[in-house]
Amino acid sequence: MQFSVTANRQRAFLAAVLVGLAMLSYFLHRTEIKVTFFGSHSESCIKQLAQTEEAFCHSFTGDRIGQRDQSALCTVWAQQRRKKQEMEDILTKLDQQMPSITFRDVKTTTSAKNSKATLLSHKDSYCVGDHLIVRLDLYDHLGKRKRYGGDFLRARVYSPGLKAGASGQVEDYKNGTYLVNFTLFWEGDVRVSILLIHPSEGVSAMWAARKKGYEKIAFTGKFLNGTSEVFTECGFNITTKEELCEYLDERDQEAFYCVKPKHVPCDAFIHLKSNNRPMSYLTPLEKSLFNRSNIGVEIPQTFGNIRVLSCNSTKTTPREKCAVGTSSPVPSGFVWQAQWRPAFCATSRLSTLDQINACLKGKLIYFMGDSTVRQWMEYLTRRVSTLKFFDLHGIGKLQNLLAVDMARNVQIQWKKHGHPIITAYDYTAKDHSYVARDIDKVAGDRDTAVVISLGQHFRPFPMELFLRRMLNVRAAVQRLLLRSPDTKVIIKAENIREMYIDPERFGDIHGYTQYLALRGIFQHLNVGFIDTWDMSIACAVNNVHPPEEVVGNQIDMFFAYIC
Repeated sequence: MQFSVTANRQRAFLAAVLVGLAMLSYFLHRTEIKVTFFGSHSESCIKQLAQTEEAFCHSFTGDRIGQRDQSALCTVWAQQRRKKQEMEDILTKLDQQMPSITFRDVKTTTSAKNSKATLLSHKDSYCVGDHLIVRLDLYDHLGKRKRYGGDFLRARVYSPGLKAGASGQVEDYKNGTYLVNFTLFWEGDVRVSILLIHPSEGVSAMWAARKKGYEKIAFTGKFLNGTSEVFTECGFNITTKEELCEYLDERDQEAFYCVKPKHVPCDAFIHLKSNNRPMSYLTPLEKSLFNRSNIGVEIPQTFGNIRVLSCNSTKTTPREKCAVGTSSPVPSGFVWQAQWRPAFCATSRLSTLDQINACLKGKLIYFMGDSTVRQWMEYLTRRVSTLKFFDLHGIGKLQNLLAVDMARNVQIQWKKHGHPIITAYDYTAKDHSYVARDIDKVAGDRDTAVVISLGQHFRPFPMELFLRRMLNVRAAVQRLLLRSPDTKVIIKAENIREMYIDPERFGDIHGYTQYLALRGIFQHLNVGFIDTWDMSIACAVNNVHPPEEVVGNQIDMFFAYIC
């Protein structure tokens, strides 16, 4: 009996110690968020605790003291540790792909005009389905051969008369030589275009600058104090001795802050807007690489048009119907007669209103993300006259949208993603939520589809912000598919942007790194992937909000997954 009492006391003492450790880890987690925005503060202590996280969590099994709450807390903590490790792994991989170059003279940077494009294994004609290989040898402005890679290139084959185009796959040999692989998808005369978007020196400078902070965008929050409005600074990382309002999602480690107005509660935060802060992390020498005349310069080639014959080829005709879970290659397809044709699955274009209505009948569709997927909703309501907007009494372009077709039981809604939204116009902060939380509210069934599109508004900030958000979205998608495997989840990639846009904040090099990360994060999930990055290049549309025929092609791919 004495032994039993002693053992019980020992177990109780051990449980108390474990609970204390859980509370300590929770405190460290909160401190890490609030003080350093998930930085390196207390890193050594956290690493020591992380080494025993699995044993720590398992220790609550069978313990009757604080079992449920502390075990759940510990599970969340372990998930956060794994997420942080995955973020670090992705960043390490991206660091290995990005160049790290120091230069002192613009003349030693890559020159498109001095570089050479050579067609390998030139033939008089090719067959549909053949591959065209172009070798690039890059030189600097002094005419010297480049000895390292990392240049940001954009390759495309096209036939203007056929309204046809496809992207090329660029392989970097890290020594100034590149091979560009084009698939010849259609018959006719084909041209080759290879653009130097940024030299490797510019890519290196941009990648380093992106890591330096959150200050490129200034957020202004509006608080309502009775009948008077109070404006204050907001953001992801505010350095101040003043009291802060902390808007924190503890589970997903998402945080946003505003300087707290005096005598006004944090709950009085109602509106938000932003503007570009007049600052740069680039040196004047680095900035000179991003003059508009230096962006998107054609690399000269002398081989002219390529003649492509049909040769009775069926190499580019996929047989399997498009379905979620199917891997999307690069290039993912081609545009021909202004219509997108995927290379990895078969589609049936819904060309009539009756076909579109039959597809949409009974569907509940959630568009979650930025304005590039809001375009989808605007397109559908123009195309389908029976889809009518329901007035939700919002204001501005960023208000939640709902469209319904009562006769066919169709409901489509769009909601903007959580912070950051970059716009000079006020928008409400009261309905703010992160996409992962919105996905958690979806019950799901075979007639439910969720489309997710994030990226454009994350470009001005360190990569960690985008990675954390997408890993949280992935976890929410996994939970959704677990409770409702028949729900269709579609990931929409970013569109390429205007070349005149401020490259340090919004340039496509930032979008490209996010695109690479996005493909990796969702590659093993049972989701559909619409490669609008690839589609934009194929169509040569440098517009964050592309014209209607391009949006229509994107939606055709969406229909291919859900109909």
